Amino acid sequence: MSTADLLPLAVAIPLLGSALVAVAGRRLPRAGRDVLATALAATDVVCLALLWSRTDPDGRAVSWLGGWEPSDGHSVGIVLVADRLGSGLALLAALLVLAVFCYAWRYFDEPSGEHGGMFPALLLLFQAGMCGFALTGDLFDAFVFFELMGAVAYALTGYRIEDPRPLQGALAFGLVNSAAAYLSLLGIGLLYARTGELGMAQIGTALDERAAAGHGRDALVVVAFVLVLAGPLVKAATAPFHFWLPDAHAVAPSPVCMLLSGVMVELGVYGVARIHRVVFAGAGGLPDAAVRDTLLAAGVLTALVGGVMCWQQRHLKRMLAFSTVGHVGLFLVGTALLTPAGLAGSAVYVAGHAGAKAALFGLTGVLLDRYGSVDEHGLHGRARRLRLTGLLFVVGGLALAGLPPFGTGLGKAVTEEAAGRELGWLPVVFVLVSALTGGAVLRAGLRVFGGVGLPPKEHPEVAATTGEGEEPEIREPGRRPPPPMVVVSAALLVGCLAVGVVPGVGRALAEGAAAFVDRAGYLAAALGQAAPTAPAAPPAPDAGWTPSGVLLGLLSTALAVAFATGAVRRDPRRGTGALYRATVLPLRRLHSGLLGDYVAWLAVGVAALLVALTAQL
Repeated sequence: MSTADLLPLAVAIPLLGSALVAVAGRRLPRAGRDVLATALAATDVVCLALLWSRTDPDGRAVSWLGGWEPSDGHSVGIVLVADRLGSGLALLAALLVLAVFCYAWRYFDEPSGEHGGMFPALLLLFQAGMCGFALTGDLFDAFVFFELMGAVAYALTGYRIEDPRPLQGALAFGLVNSAAAYLSLLGIGLLYARTGELGMAQIGTALDERAAAGHGRDALVVVAFVLVLAGPLVKAATAPFHFWLPDAHAVAPSPVCMLLSGVMVELGVYGVARIHRVVFAGAGGLPDAAVRDTLLAAGVLTALVGGVMCWQQRHLKRMLAFSTVGHVGLFLVGTALLTPAGLAGSAVYVAGHAGAKAALFGLTGVLLDRYGSVDEHGLHGRARRLRLTGLLFVVGGLALAGLPPFGTGLGKAVTEEAAGRELGWLPVVFVLVSALTGGAVLRAGLRVFGGVGLPPKEHPEVAATTGEGEEPEIREPGRRPPPPMVVVSAALLVGCLAVGVVPGVGRALAEGAAAFVDRAGYLAAALGQAAPTAPAAPPAPDAGWTPSGVLLGLLSTALAVAFATGAVRRDPRRGTGALYRATVLPLRRLHSGLLGDYVAWLAVGVAALLVALTAQL
């Protein structure tokens, strides 16, 4: 089997597997459904691992479905294109889905009879959407795969239909993301009207040819760029499009949260990078400086909002969700640099973050399984007996803070160095956000698993979502957590560590980042043309540990520990300060939970992006 043949197979296995599980699940017992779904997920992992290993570091594998290859640079067929980063992200999604299947064994309740197997079938369909999006080279099919992924995510978020809270979270998730999808579809329509093409390489080439013929960029290209990126930016929970994410994570089942935060939002950042690089980075697109400045501003804003809001939470799932928002902002900063080093750092960061964040959501599921609560205050000291779970939770917090040698620390270090070369103050943002998010997790770990400090009290001026009275995800609260829940979480943390200590991982992702920014090579491969005679790809950046990276990682970890210990030792009777009431409290109130506000912020964000770009042209 050739490398190109693995591309459609990587999408077809989970897509057809979901139908098989949905049909067979009506007759199979619970164990049979679990074995079948896990085997299908493992098969796709093997397929994607082969695809990733067979793809040259500076090359690409291309597959035209049905043999509809381009003629004279034009095509009507569907193309799948795999490079090291795209296939690597698809492999990461498949690995997390496999981990979630193992995590949910003997844990997650499912209906039987006609609805048996629906949960694993939805997970496989979710995997098909993620893998298809990471591998497609067609803009319209990227939209289709992205919306397939989104529609399944809405269903998984509201899976517990007997509880109104998941339905409300899924509704907000679905409506906000669907509104953004309509904007993306409108942008794709504008590009199709201008170029007559839907393939990313074809659209980019057509725009460049128009520029060469003397037709410079106009308002249509700028508007199309903003509209097309609206969907990925909303999926990535970029501020001010992020409001849906904490609401969805607060009510989604824990295994679903592992996927939403572990890989789905990161796919949004990947979509922004891929669409810009292939479609809009040429002469007919937008200047790199304008795109860089706009996305850098969005990334810094997202990182700061996520970090501050993460620190304010006592609902553990919302805390981890806002932590995801903060780290997505850091990923976007690295991507927005438009350099191989920045992209390599973000890639390593994403790989490490996936393991750490999925593990933390898995460990939070242990608490919900055992105590029916995810409230940091209400669980104060109640989980002292869960020593291994508590140890893993604290390790996850240290990993989020950027402690060497975890993969999160390595990704943070590489991205910090690349960002510092562009703007000297950007590493401060990385250190602060890492310290806030990691410190919030450590603070919760000290209180919940150690009972450290006095029981905290909520102040009247702070309206917090508590997390008490959550519906348990199993029907036997108080039982001993099934071993797979803890084992899988531990394995995910080991994976996060491996990203930082295995030299080949960082080197492979750095080589993939160098090929990712080689636009000419991508266009030639996707269009079936000869590769450029001169090597267009820049040399692979260094993605290893440096003394400054280690020191900054230790600094952010020390700050996280200081923040956490200071918080648990603080007298709960003390009120809030004037600075908090003037800055943080208004930010908290913006997260109103009202769907109309979220849609309004979507419109505001799109308008702000359009104004920011046009002001620089």
